[in-house]
Amino acid sequence: MSGELRHIAINADDVDRAKAFYEAVFGWNFQAWGPPDFFNAQTPGGVFAAVQKRREIVPGVKATAYECTIGVADLAATLEGIAAAGGSVVAGPFTIPTVGELAFFRDTEGNIAGVMQYEDGH
Repeated sequence: MSGELRHIAINADDVDRAKAFYEAVFGWNFQAWGPPDFFNAQTPGGVFAAVQKRREIVPGVKATAYECTIGVADLAATLEGIAAAGGSVVAGPFTIPTVGELAFFRDTEGNIAGVMQYEDGH
């Protein structure tokens, strides 16, 4: 089972301020995509970055840092592997139309991240 870092989300209390920061410092160009207060940019390294309104990933757990998503070929097998290695699935899987299937997990150190089985072409 291999995983490729595909996406980071920058959670923000003030989305416009966060976009302005990353545009000014790194030259990223954000475009509105998906739900309100969600903006995507492709970084020069090929990883997609989003600025999004801070939210709870699971009830009672607010996103307080970068949120990464790891692309996998088989989401079900990956979720089984997470559990077998001592982690836990905390949310999902969810379908993001035209993108793929997403779930969130907690690793053995308490970090929460996403795993996504992308649709073809993503």
